[in-house]
Amino acid sequence: MLRSAVERQFEIVGEGVNQLSRIDPDTASRITEFQRIISFRNILIHGYANVDDRVVWGMIEGKLSTLKEDVSALLAEASQ
Repeated sequence: MLRSAVERQFEIVGEGVNQLSRIDPDTASRITEFQRIISFRNILIHGYANVDDRVVWGMIEGKLSTLKEDVSALLAEASQ
C-alpha cells in the first residue's frame, strides 16, 4: 500500500511538471531534471510491472529534496 501511494504521488508530480512544460516551458526548465521527472512518471504509468522498488526509493532519497527546493523557489517568486 505504501509503495502504491508513493508511486501515485510521483505520477501526480510528473503529470504536473509535464503540463507545466507544455504551458510554460521556461518555468519548467527551472526545475532540475524536469524531463527526467516526466520520463519517470511515464515509466510508472506505462511500465509499472517493471518498476524496481530500489529506483523509486532512490528517487526519494536522492532527488526529492532538490525538487522541493526548486518548487519552493518558484512559488516564493510567484508570490512576490
